[in-house]
Amino acid sequence: MGRITEDLIRRNAEHNDCVIFSLEELSLHQQEIERLEHIDKWCRDLKILYLQNNLIGKIENVSKLKKLEYLNLALNNIEKIENLEGCEGLTKLDLTVNFIGELSSVKTLQHNIHLRELFLMGNPCADFDGYRQFVVATLQQLKWLDGKEIERSERIQALQNFPVVEQQIREQEKAYCLRRAKDKEEAQRKLQEEEKEGQEERSHSGFDGHVYMDTSSTLPSSEDSRDHGRAPEIQERECPKKKSDGSQEDLEFWNKPSLFTPESRLETLRHVEKQRRDQEKLSEKKKKVKAPRRLIAEDGRALNVNEPKLDFSVKDDEKRHQIVLDLAVYRYMDTSLIDVDVQPTYVRVMVKGKPFQLVLPAEVKPDSSSAARSQTTGHLVICMPKVGEVITGCGQTSKRVKSPRVSTDSSREQTEKRGKQVERLEVDPNKRSFPDVANIVQEKKHVPRRVRAETKIAPNEEDPGFEDNPEVPPLI
Repeated sequence: MGRITEDLIRRNAEHNDCVIFSLEELSLHQQEIERLEHIDKWCRDLKILYLQNNLIGKIENVSKLKKLEYLNLALNNIEKIENLEGCEGLTKLDLTVNFIGELSSVKTLQHNIHLRELFLMGNPCADFDGYRQFVVATLQQLKWLDGKEIERSERIQALQNFPVVEQQIREQEKAYCLRRAKDKEEAQRKLQEEEKEGQEERSHSGFDGHVYMDTSSTLPSSEDSRDHGRAPEIQERECPKKKSDGSQEDLEFWNKPSLFTPESRLETLRHVEKQRRDQEKLSEKKKKVKAPRRLIAEDGRALNVNEPKLDFSVKDDEKRHQIVLDLAVYRYMDTSLIDVDVQPTYVRVMVKGKPFQLVLPAEVKPDSSSAARSQTTGHLVICMPKVGEVITGCGQTSKRVKSPRVSTDSSREQTEKRGKQVERLEVDPNKRSFPDVANIVQEKKHVPRRVRAETKIAPNEEDPGFEDNPEVPPLI
């Protein structure tokens, strides 16, 4: 059963930054509330209050809400209209589908002069003869009743017939009150019988719900031992029987005819709560404690584990002689939830209590390792310097290739001669012709066309057509 608490109101006041004292609208529907309390002290400025579909049996503790304009109490257990005189600004009241049988209690709303809309459909009083005429004549400030507008002619006619209608309403109220008293007695009797049955069941069973029998001091016979061996099989057969019995009882409860009364609503709620508790007990029994994740094998080897299911990449940086692990940690996760442990052959990262473990391809230095998070992506980057070149993770060791020994004496003499000779660079280009690398490509100097002169071919003296003219100056 629910109660109105400060925490409940704050959780439903998110639109007002969880501030209670200045709250103007509050919705507390479907909270199984049985009693109205604390609202008139904590939320004085309320204008709209939703309390539909609860188990409220009486209107109370709302008279100090002077600014309240709309009150919704539909689908509750209210049997009488009362304690609303102090709600001076009330303009709309919804009491749909309650248990109001005292229609004369409507007179208490005469003090709410601003009341314009009233909903009473679904109540026992709505079935009374002359119900609408009585309400229209009693509450002359009303404009709408059960969603239907009140016309002026209807009000005049209701006022004219009010004495006769009032007498009919009183007689019907008395008959309803007698029936209601009988229903209460019957509900009380059923409740007492259920309590007695529950006490009898507890007396037959132990404190934990199991039946215990006296054991004899004598040793069991062979037949008893056989029966004892069959006991687990019998218990397994009885389990589905108990489940079927429970489902049968549930079907009987829902198929059983019952009156629509506040007591029947409470009985239904108790049955639903009992089912919920039984279901929770069964689920707790079915739950199995998960075995802890194995990180180290029986032979001492570290295992690869990725329980948080994170993407990662491993890079072997040969230039800096280190291994870099890039782990895609959630971007907005707090760094305090991450724990890094670097070992010589593996690295372990705990992310919110879930282990991520990776076996490294080479041995690293844990003391020289470093870890940092990216400010843009949130990734965790772990740099781990290597120890030498001994590979331990893959199970392979690098072997040096040794050249075979030369056993002949000639080879030894040649090596000794080569060791004694002094090698010098050869400067003489005629001995060995090497290409001139510096002058392979000859660059031509760029000369403008205007300055560039045409090359003239000088005549050769050996040419038969050559004539030496002394008057012509020699060519330079």
